[in-house]
Amino acid sequence: MDDPARTQHPTGTPHATRTARIDEARAHLAEAREQFGAGAGYLAACTLGIPTRGTRAAMNDDLDTWALGRVDARAYDESVRSARESFARLVGVPASRVSVGSQASVSIGMIAASLPDRAEVLCVDGDFSSAVFPFLAQAGRGVTVRHAPLAQLADAIRPTTTLVSFSAVQSATGEIASLERIVAAARAHGAATLCDTTQATGWLPIDASLFDTTVCHSYKWLCAPRGASFLTVSEEFAERLVPVHAGWYAGEEVWGSCYGPVMQLASDARRFDVSPAWPVWVGAAAALRFFAGLDGEAVRAHNSALGNALCAGLGIEARDQAIVTWPDAAGEGLRRLAAAGLTASGRAGRARVAFHLWNTMDDVERVLEAVA
Repeated sequence: MDDPARTQHPTGTPHATRTARIDEARAHLAEAREQFGAGAGYLAACTLGIPTRGTRAAMNDDLDTWALGRVDARAYDESVRSARESFARLVGVPASRVSVGSQASVSIGMIAASLPDRAEVLCVDGDFSSAVFPFLAQAGRGVTVRHAPLAQLADAIRPTTTLVSFSAVQSATGEIASLERIVAAARAHGAATLCDTTQATGWLPIDASLFDTTVCHSYKWLCAPRGASFLTVSEEFAERLVPVHAGWYAGEEVWGSCYGPVMQLASDARRFDVSPAWPVWVGAAAALRFFAGLDGEAVRAHNSALGNALCAGLGIEARDQAIVTWPDAAGEGLRRLAAAGLTASGRAGRARVAFHLWNTMDDVERVLEAVA
């Protein structure tokens, strides 16, 4: 079977140039794969990523410094700044449009709380709860939530829709949303768009500027420690948001905002920042630098090629997804994978396998042998 890194063939380029680019991408991905100390048989990036050697070293160094009583709290600001800038590069927006947080649901909760009374929110039927529950929690203000299948989401947007909330990649199935179609339909009806990129950023290139706002937790495909999330927001949409969780870290001068009574919030997206869990951001900064330095299309080609190869072996439709799922209501498939020494996951009555940088065709073959 063809090497996954050779499956992407850009049109309109001379054969020699195309081959050179593919070979360069292969070499870069091979180097990147060496940054993971383990990974063979680990098929659960959609649940929890694996730290790079750089992330592990940075966190160990920080732990040693903490244990020796030599921590400078202000020094953590550099890790937050670095992670923010790396994430901004990954998703194609200025760092001034990026806010840092702890969990995706915290940022989405702020967006939900900022909606006008009796707003209408359209969500995906079966989407991850963090993209749904914060809006359901606003029912007391008359906020209503409708649901539609992902494939029909664009068609379900109507003039009364205030906000469309959806994940770029569905957690339970790995299905990829038709991003541009959804955005076009939302704009036609005057609805804002909120895209959760947690299951996408890190393997599926995302242009966050397409949307009014996005959220992303980095502990899955970006392989950061859990507790480092991001919000991107357009300048226009930012004016609609109330920073309900504003604290000292949201101040224009962070270390000059530790006490009241006067509040002067940052003029850019930092006014939506949540106070960072410091050691987490040391690891996140290293992880985000690593992924910001990769060729996103090459990562996508690698991951989706493995997913397509597994689909071919299972006899199911290939959809260029890094996450592959199949019905497994009784959990027998998941048990077989575990018995074969493979780490996978099960969601919504389906076995779920995810391919990332550290995976190879050997992992595809092991899955097929386990569930055949």
